[in-house]
Amino acid sequence: MLKIPPQKPLNKLNALVIDAQALVHDSIKAALAELGISNCKNAENAYYALRLCDEIKFDIVLISFDIRSDKDGFNLLEEMRLKGHITKTTMVIFLSADTSMELVNCVVELQPSDFWVKPLDRSKVESRFTYLFGIKEKLYKLSYCIDKGEYPTAIYYAERQLKDPELTQYYPQINRMIGECLFNLMEFAQAEEFYRELGEKYKYGWVQVNLARCLLKQNKMAEATALTDELLERDDTRFNTYDALAEYYIEKEDYEKGYEIIQEATKLAPRNLDRNKKSWNLARLNHDKKGQYVATMNMAKFAKNSIHDSPDLNLNVIRAAIDLASSLTGDEAKRLLIKTERDIAFFTKEFGADSQIKEQLAVINARMLNLKSDKKGAENAIKDHMHSRSNISVEDGLDKVKAFHEMGYWEESIRLLDNIKSKIEGDSFLGQVINEYLDQETRERTDIRYSPKELGEMASSHYKNRRYEPAYELLTQAFTLAPKNTNIALSILKVMAKLIDEINFQNEHIQCLRNCRKLLDDSALSPNQQKKLTEYLSVIEPQLETA
Repeated sequence: MLKIPPQKPLNKLNALVIDAQALVHDSIKAALAELGISNCKNAENAYYALRLCDEIKFDIVLISFDIRSDKDGFNLLEEMRLKGHITKTTMVIFLSADTSMELVNCVVELQPSDFWVKPLDRSKVESRFTYLFGIKEKLYKLSYCIDKGEYPTAIYYAERQLKDPELTQYYPQINRMIGECLFNLMEFAQAEEFYRELGEKYKYGWVQVNLARCLLKQNKMAEATALTDELLERDDTRFNTYDALAEYYIEKEDYEKGYEIIQEATKLAPRNLDRNKKSWNLARLNHDKKGQYVATMNMAKFAKNSIHDSPDLNLNVIRAAIDLASSLTGDEAKRLLIKTERDIAFFTKEFGADSQIKEQLAVINARMLNLKSDKKGAENAIKDHMHSRSNISVEDGLDKVKAFHEMGYWEESIRLLDNIKSKIEGDSFLGQVINEYLDQETRERTDIRYSPKELGEMASSHYKNRRYEPAYELLTQAFTLAPKNTNIALSILKVMAKLIDEINFQNEHIQCLRNCRKLLDDSALSPNQQKKLTEYLSVIEPQLETA
């Protein structure tokens, strides 16, 4: 069995208070001193806090959200967890004067020991510390085992503690840890039985959410659906239920439904970078270029000054903007391109001296020139970077694939895609989704050799010359690449209205019509667009009814 070191006595514990206000430091330090804890360090910002953590292993950490000088408390708490400064045995208390639901949801995800609202009340601080130290002492062995991934041993200690009447007040926390261990061991049937029994004792929301997760893992959909419908109506369970449902649908490769749910969960806790990354990759897989752009902007915004902050996040915003612009037309596309050009100029000024960044910027500039139909300029921009480095990242490689494809180097783009696919691990969520996305890219770039904008322009030329069938084929290709574009959907209906007397509509025509109608019915159309939709349908639908 795992050898567990003894727990430190109170007078040997190290505490760290991270807050910009001296009054907060004084209140907490005095409360700890009353309990016999004198080893208390203060840090006014994240920079000094991390330096202290490199020197001292802290057992108690209090983090204020509002430490604006370098990064906020949420990003700092996440970074300290990732760097191993905070573990399951660390007492973590989050401090904030902000009690908005958005912030509370984000903090709950990182599972601190407690959440205190400022300004602090000295007497309440002392009593709360006493309560938390009681939990820390009693649950130390259990927490240590979970930290080390020793889940069977953790369950052994937990079950022994549940027989101790002195620990009655801690039973909910102990049971929660048992359930966590069963999930990590993938014992879903046993976990289901465990949560059903708990549900008879406790009314906590997490019991029902985890029961729903057990049912989903076992594909017991009738009961799972009924339960999740109830939980989505409750404020205390909605957030975690969205996560459970998203996990289920993604595992089942229903990426459209998984994406829809991930978006809802992201609205509740927009700071979660992992969820934004999932949203970004699922947006790409679902051809939602606007959603892709929004997700990359969220990632860049909320990662600012965090451990996740890097120039690549800003590059991904620019890349997503180019992807979105390639599917737009008219003034909307022009406005986005003007903004993107400003973003590129700023990025170049900040990071352009780096040799690797220079290659990434060359590819981006080539794509911008392609959007302006300057193929020669695009080739000149990328001519020194035609051969990919062996250590090229997935995102750098994908951007180069798009540049090659847009310039007409179709075979080269497919070869590079195959090279990227060979580097992806498929056993994780992101690996699964990215692999599916790369397969989709390979299929579409093999079958469709032009961008939605170029396909639309070619279709327009055919339409003007009354070549309606090739116009329809080109527009359906464009719609495959940009299924959220209302202008393309309207153009398809416009061509269908001309074709209705010339060809016999097959099942694929009917399905295309349904897809266009669904998009247009769900979209906020301008009066002019609504007028055109009514006009086209007045021609198409009577003919189909009599066919």
